[in-house]
Amino acid sequence: MASGVGVNEKCLTEYQELKLKKSSKYIIYALSPDVTEIVVEKTSTSTNYSDFLNDLPEDRCKWGVYDFDFELNDGGKRNKLIFFSWSPDGARIKEKMLFASSKDALRRSLVGIANEIQGTDSSEVAYESVLDKVSRSR
Repeated sequence: MASGVGVNEKCLTEYQELKLKKSSKYIIYALSPDVTEIVVEKTSTSTNYSDFLNDLPEDRCKWGVYDFDFELNDGGKRNKLIFFSWSPDGARIKEKMLFASSKDALRRSLVGIANEIQGTDSSEVAYESVLDKVSRSR
C-alpha cells in the first residue's frame, strides 16, 4: 500500500462472488471520491464485451476484472479472469500517478487472476488484443 490507499472489503467480496459463483461477468473498481480507498464502482452480468469497454471512460483511470470466455483453435472453450488496469491518455497526470501507485494493493488481493492487461487506449483493450494475449498464455 505504497500510496496509502486501502482496498475496501467489498472489492474482495464482489471478486469472490464473480470468481466462485459467477454472479457477475465483470467488476469496475475506482478510487473513492476522497481518494482514501479503492471501491467497487460497478458490477455487471452483461456478457457483451463492448459493455465492459464502455465502462472504461476516456478521461478517468479505472481497474476492472473480466471473466473472459474464449474458444481455442481446436474448438475447446475456456475462460480466464483478466485484471485490467485502465489509464487512458486523457486522464490527469496526478490521477495517473496515484492510480499507478495504488494498483498493487488491489491486484495482490485478487487471488486467481490469470492475466493482466494494461491499457492506455482502446486498441490495447480491444477484444482481439486481449484474446491474443490470453490464448498465448495457456
